[in-house]
Amino acid sequence: MLRTLCRRGGAILQSQRFGPVQQRWASSLPMNTVVLFVPQQEAWVVERMGRYHRILEPGLNFLIPVLDRVRYVQSLKEIVIDVPEQSAVSLDNVTLQIDGVLYLRILDPFKASYGVEDPEYAVTQLAQTTMRSELGKLTLDKVFRERESLNSNIVHSINQASDEWGIRCLRYEIKDISVPPRVKESMQMQVEAERKKRATVLESEGTRESAINVAEGRKQAQILASEGEKAEQINKAAGEAQAVLAKAEAKAKAIRLLSDALTEQNGNAAASLTVAEQYVLAFSNLAKQTNTVLLPSNTGDVTGMVTQAMTIYSQLAKTTPAGSSSSAAAEEEKAELPDGLASAEEQRTQ
Repeated sequence: MLRTLCRRGGAILQSQRFGPVQQRWASSLPMNTVVLFVPQQEAWVVERMGRYHRILEPGLNFLIPVLDRVRYVQSLKEIVIDVPEQSAVSLDNVTLQIDGVLYLRILDPFKASYGVEDPEYAVTQLAQTTMRSELGKLTLDKVFRERESLNSNIVHSINQASDEWGIRCLRYEIKDISVPPRVKESMQMQVEAERKKRATVLESEGTRESAINVAEGRKQAQILASEGEKAEQINKAAGEAQAVLAKAEAKAKAIRLLSDALTEQNGNAAASLTVAEQYVLAFSNLAKQTNTVLLPSNTGDVTGMVTQAMTIYSQLAKTTPAGSSSSAAAEEEKAELPDGLASAEEQRTQ
């Protein structure tokens, strides 16, 4: 009777302070009818003549009337208990309103029956006091960031004390944390400032990355342009070199052909005719190509000019043996000179 009154009084006091307390479901104490059927996941503690006798297992059981009595009925299922909201002070002196949910299970029906008067009430009070103690070790910012570690610390502290009660705390979860309005406004301002800071940092990093990309692009463009110009110059030089080689080869081939032609019969006569034609043609183009005209004294005497050209060729032929490649080269160089320069050279030689 005294135990029942204490339990009811504690429940009434707790309901007045924190609201209604959720009680776990359990069967009512059965009467001794000799044959008893124990439900699954329940343990019935039997006393014989007021002393602990045994625990009935689920299924069929037999008791002695009058001597045996079912004293406690313990549920072996996982029990969920709402921890009432309570106030706690953090390490930085901020008052918090916090509540949670406790998950526990009875492992030893004997200890749960005789180790503590009301196991659920005891565990609930232990969870509240442990929660206050753990919150006093953390600042407000760490309370929100380290909720997982806070839950595990509370479970560890509860299990250390509840081992003697035959109860095992499985989990503890914080449902809600309430802060004063002014502190909430300060936290909101801090969050906004942090977001603005991150936005500014991200914007600056984006600007920096953009500038780096632009500079890198310009660098690559300049490198590619210089490489392209280098390749162009190399190709142009190679082309000019090939052109010079081709001209030299063509000139050498022309000189060889001219030398072979001069060694043939009537080669000198053909060369003389060609020189005379070029000499006459040069005088016809003097006034067309330049403003400075050098004329010999006998310009009107065409026969004299042809005779003069043949005389120049005859002197060159005497200087260099007939058929040699040097006379052919001299003839080719004379042919390569412009008409006006060729005529001036012949005039100077005469």
